[in-house]
Amino acid sequence: MDAKREPLAGSRTGPAQPTRIQAINREVILDAALEVFAAHGFRGATVDQIAARAEMSKPNLLYYFRRKPDIYRAVLEHTLSDWLAPLAAIDPNGDPIEELRRYITLKLRMSAEKPAASRLFANEVLAGAPVIGDFLKTRLRELVHEKAGVIGRWVDEGRLAPVDPMHLVFMIWAVTQHYADFDVQVRAVLGSQVAKPGFHEQTAQAVLTIVLNGVRPRG
Repeated sequence: MDAKREPLAGSRTGPAQPTRIQAINREVILDAALEVFAAHGFRGATVDQIAARAEMSKPNLLYYFRRKPDIYRAVLEHTLSDWLAPLAAIDPNGDPIEELRRYITLKLRMSAEKPAASRLFANEVLAGAPVIGDFLKTRLRELVHEKAGVIGRWVDEGRLAPVDPMHLVFMIWAVTQHYADFDVQVRAVLGSQVAKPGFHEQTAQAVLTIVLNGVRPRG
């Protein structure tokens, strides 16, 4: 799987060849909707809130998306494409430690720069994945199995310590997205330290040290 965005089944993709202005407006709507859905959830969010956040009229917004579910599906599609791209980019022929270092670094950067996207995805899963359930069982499952196979081969070749590939992927997801999904908890524990310059770099270094030292070959 590459980083190319493929619509989830049933999504509305808008005009076949949108103009530059239409493309810009669509991105503005999706960015606004991401913030609203992440803050209020699907049920709590309204089209009026999204239109206000996007600084456009409701009729103008409805030109691009007919209904709130269409906006929600499009936002999830956009989010999933972005968040899975780093996993898809793991190179089977690369150095295992460096490939994992790059993947973890990218995930941490995305959590820092796009926390709302991580929270939106987490909320969808916690709700039982009503929109992306089929995606999780097909494309996501296939991608994870593919990359777990790569990690398993690295283990068999002695290039990584004996670790369970699936649980390594799950652990990387958990630790990298924790800083976005549980931002309030992190700030409650660390206080003003979170706002200090270099906090995200220090976080990345700590996570990389712990994870990579755990998977380096022994002896």
